[in-house]
Amino acid sequence: FALVKPAGADAVVALNGSGRAPAAASAQRLRAKGLKAIPLASADSVTVPGAVDGFCALLDRHGHLGREDVFAPSADLFERGVRVAPRVAFDWADAAGALDEAGRARFLPGGATPALGDRFAMPGQAEVLRRIARDGRDAFYAGEVADDMLAALRRAGGGHTADDFAATAADWGEPDAGSYRGTDLLEHPPNGQGATAILMAGILARFDIAAMDPWGAPRAHLEAEAARLAYDARDRFLADADHTARLDHMLDPATAEALAALIDPRRRTAPLTQRAEAVHRDTVLVTAVDEDRMAVTLIYSLFHGFGSGIGTDRFGLVFQNRGAGFTLERWHPNEYGPCKRPMHTIIAAMTGVEGAIDCAFGVMGGAYQPCGHARVLSNVVDYGMDWQMAFEGPRAFADAGKLKVERGYGHAVHRDLYAMGHDVVVPREPIGGAQAVRIDAGGWLEGASDPRKDGCALGY
Repeated sequence: FALVKPAGADAVVALNGSGRAPAAASAQRLRAKGLKAIPLASADSVTVPGAVDGFCALLDRHGHLGREDVFAPSADLFERGVRVAPRVAFDWADAAGALDEAGRARFLPGGATPALGDRFAMPGQAEVLRRIARDGRDAFYAGEVADDMLAALRRAGGGHTADDFAATAADWGEPDAGSYRGTDLLEHPPNGQGATAILMAGILARFDIAAMDPWGAPRAHLEAEAARLAYDARDRFLADADHTARLDHMLDPATAEALAALIDPRRRTAPLTQRAEAVHRDTVLVTAVDEDRMAVTLIYSLFHGFGSGIGTDRFGLVFQNRGAGFTLERWHPNEYGPCKRPMHTIIAAMTGVEGAIDCAFGVMGGAYQPCGHARVLSNVVDYGMDWQMAFEGPRAFADAGKLKVERGYGHAVHRDLYAMGHDVVVPREPIGGAQAVRIDAGGWLEGASDPRKDGCALGY
């Protein structure tokens, strides 16, 4: 997904490059097998890859360079290899067990997980990038590359066809819009979950957050309760754009006000229904603003560390498992079905004031993302933090019946949250990761990068 503010304009456009289920997809078939959710490591979890078409569409409409100039540096890095960074090494060891035989051959050189500082190369993928640079998106969706992917999917029991690949096309649209105390909040529309961030921000705006300790229990409690309510709405309504139900209701300020009235500032409310479909962990986000003040927030994900773990023999590609974001619940808007896009947890965002865009940003971290958007926006608006400070502060997240509280919170906060009814745990991994580029009133650029990820802020 991407949000783009073209140079010389404040009208933001949204690109949806996410993939669709194959035409043969059938929730009924999977339910007949006794399944309650789509298996993570199955061909059914693989949507037809949409990212390459999305990248090409983005370049064709808004790029200043040709494909050769854009793809060549990446292809060279894939050929030569790059050093394994700290967070990548940590996640690699966790995710390697999902790989099939072809995937292990490519991503476990010598049968072992690469260690911090090792050089890792993907020459087969370099060749794919060079073909795309030369021949465009058709080099990926037809011919030898597509044949390699289809063979792997069929071997894994998938019903994907050459027609499914040929029909892949990104869509252009407009972002969903909301606000937080006078700051505009633009989020990618469904099948992303941007409306969840807008709803959660609207709920929190009904409370005097600025009067609270930014790292205290009352704020963490309110945020957890707002997240649980907003995520419940997400799980009921959000899906493929053609199937999403009651989006206007989610974006209506009256809905945020009504949900805020359900929150007890002193006690956790009763548990809400838990979703059956999977939530993801693996995301990469890039924000960029150029000399003409064109701004882009781009986000993409394999869903899990190595996605489905299904690898191809010739070019060494590995498939995402974004289709595990579907539900098998009959008649649900997000029910697995032919040519549908699953609800995605990844969202691109921007902020502005009175229609003028002043920041391209995003927060990675699977299901955490709407909560992360609301958290960092509140840090900036309510507490006057710059974006780097807003990223670095400790986080809490209500997830799967637990309240995950990062180590930056004090023991007294743990005690108080427990007294409010929360099941407090300290997560092994950091919660999320974020990037931003702010355009200040004088037109200067300010970059921020979350230390939880292998990211950085660069200027030229």
